[in-house]
Amino acid sequence: MKRFFLFAGLLTLSTFAVHKVSAQEVTDSVKVYRIETVAVTAIRAAEHQPIAQSSLTSDEIAAINYGEDMPTLLSRLPSVVVTSESGTGIGSTAFRVRGTDPTRINVTMNGVPMNDAETHSVYWYDTPDIGSSVGSLQLQRGIGTSTNGTGAFGASLNMTTQPLSTEFRGSASLSYGSFNTNKQSVAIESGLLGGHWAVGGRLSHIGSDGYIERASSRMLSYMFQAAYYGGRTMVKLLSFGGKARVYLAYTGLTADEMAENRRRNVEGEIMGPLHDAAGNIRYDADGNPVMGVVGYYDDHSDNYLQLNNQLIVSHIFNDRWSLNATLHYTRGDGYYQNYKNDQKLSKYGLQPIRVDNIDVSRTNLVRRKSMLNDFGGAVASLNYRTKKVALSMGLSANIYDGVHFGEVLEMQRVESFEPAEYYRNATRKYDANLFAKVDWQVARSLNLYADLQYRHITHRISGVNDNFDDVTGALQRLDVNRRYNFVNPKLGVTFSRNGHTAYGSVAMGQKEPTRNNFTDIRSGDYPTAELMVDGELGYRYESKLITAGANFYYMYYHDQLVLTGELSDTGELLSRNVPRSYRRGIELMLAISPLHWLTFEANTTLSQNHILDYTDYIDDVPFYRGRTTIAYSPSVVAAGAVCFSIKGFDARFAVRYVGSQYMTNGEYADLRLDSYTVADLHLAYTLPAKRMERVRFGIALNNLFNTEYCSNGYGGSWLEGATLADRKSWACYFPQAKFNVLANVTVNF
Repeated sequence: MKRFFLFAGLLTLSTFAVHKVSAQEVTDSVKVYRIETVAVTAIRAAEHQPIAQSSLTSDEIAAINYGEDMPTLLSRLPSVVVTSESGTGIGSTAFRVRGTDPTRINVTMNGVPMNDAETHSVYWYDTPDIGSSVGSLQLQRGIGTSTNGTGAFGASLNMTTQPLSTEFRGSASLSYGSFNTNKQSVAIESGLLGGHWAVGGRLSHIGSDGYIERASSRMLSYMFQAAYYGGRTMVKLLSFGGKARVYLAYTGLTADEMAENRRRNVEGEIMGPLHDAAGNIRYDADGNPVMGVVGYYDDHSDNYLQLNNQLIVSHIFNDRWSLNATLHYTRGDGYYQNYKNDQKLSKYGLQPIRVDNIDVSRTNLVRRKSMLNDFGGAVASLNYRTKKVALSMGLSANIYDGVHFGEVLEMQRVESFEPAEYYRNATRKYDANLFAKVDWQVARSLNLYADLQYRHITHRISGVNDNFDDVTGALQRLDVNRRYNFVNPKLGVTFSRNGHTAYGSVAMGQKEPTRNNFTDIRSGDYPTAELMVDGELGYRYESKLITAGANFYYMYYHDQLVLTGELSDTGELLSRNVPRSYRRGIELMLAISPLHWLTFEANTTLSQNHILDYTDYIDDVPFYRGRTTIAYSPSVVAAGAVCFSIKGFDARFAVRYVGSQYMTNGEYADLRLDSYTVADLHLAYTLPAKRMERVRFGIALNNLFNTEYCSNGYGGSWLEGATLADRKSWACYFPQAKFNVLANVTVNF
């Protein structure tokens, strides 16, 4: 680490002579940029297409990228709600779009799937500081265009890596702020060497103690690119990823615990008998030892290494035809380790252990759950473009091979205990798709859009799982072999004239169940695939003074998988397919620039999100609830900002509002997250330097008005009688940081 800081410091202090950009360098830059864009032509929506979309450029990302995870950087976009377990936006973070959870949001990098093939989630701390390497990103709301990987069932995020520069350049970035949050990042690029070659790389370290106690994050990441540009052809090898150690904080706090200490982390607490001042064990009135927290387990953490590798070949045949093909391979290797209090040994396949002539059947222990996985394949697209027609045809084929296994590492009171493996299972998943899409300008202002995708999935899971089955009295055995074939059509029309654009589209998407949908079930009660029909109707207007838009959406679900409140055979929360549900709403966007240095921005989403004819299960007792609100779906999400930029000084005052959300589908008032409003202020000054490109100083004043709020939570109910009036509830919440500061200095040379 000392070498890393020394390297960062040397680059920061280095000076380079400024040289005049030649006409040849400008020409080279245009060629490189043109061929780099071939990689995303197939899956990214054009601005005029009938897709609800928002984009961020590398400059816009860099202006706010002080070290937070990608979900935090997306918080300004319409319909986005961000969550963070540590309370700081670093470590275990996620985002929802239109209430859609992360397992239903498709994420790609250069067209390569980023979602975990089993859980369908993206674990952003596996690729820390990825924002520093993104050239641009586009968030498509709704089904969007056909893409690779898991089904986009509410949104898709496609990112591209930053194109290599044709000139020698570099940067060094340092951040520090509240909760010991810090970032050090160094990047350097060679420029074109010999007119054809270019290399570049980045090293980053991000750390934070977290707002929640012990919810620390320590992450290292890298990005390496090497490319050959030969006229109309680009061959690029890139590798990126990172290693993360994140202290677990996934339990949250009850309302009473928050009232006592909203920063408490119950994870890692070691429970044992309490002692008095003289060192004697305390006993209650019944003669039992008084139990309490006697310490914390230091290695109660998630540890993961992920290496993403891509070999990209792009070729422009002529002004009409271009080709992109990518081979990819991702290696994942990691585990999470935690201290568990008062555990039954039988749930770990272990027999009672004799200690001091006593058979011990339950005790405190340390367990480790590990996984190794390989994900590889190929994606390719062929693109055709004229003044009136844009055609893309794409295909992908991917294989996921993973193994899960768990061990009991230590036991309290057992000094000579040897680590014992208690479960192991394997997954093999095949995913292939074909798609073709056409954008046809049938008249001067009228475009028709059509998109058709075929997707095949084979998913196999076998072995022994970590869940203990109370019915059989043994660990759960897995034997899953499912195949899916999906055909997903999309149609749309766009009318554009004099800055006005009106559009409409209808699309169908289908999605396979996740791993948990297969493992957390009643015996033999396997889930079915989900289907959604998405209708979008929108209007946009753009001029020098104003940009405005309105988008109406209606997403109808058939067999959507939702948590019902039931418990599976292994005691886990059970998901079931509900026949009918929908999300509908309007998204409003507005940006006004009355002066070249002043901009007002605002976006608002007003929605209704309902399950029809819903039956809630409490302690296995069914209660018909009729039409209910889908969990984690606020009816109002809004954001606004005032931006000021003049003579190198930039200021952005932003406000986010998220309406109240139910934490279950039963629509109970006592199982609800309260609405919240958070204001942030970003200040920056760019200092021109004679021997450097620029030096930028920035400071982020987050949660400016010290709001106490929770962005996420979970809960459930139980019965103390036989009727709904006898229902009682429990809930846990994830408090977010109050006022905090993060400062940054970035040197570009």
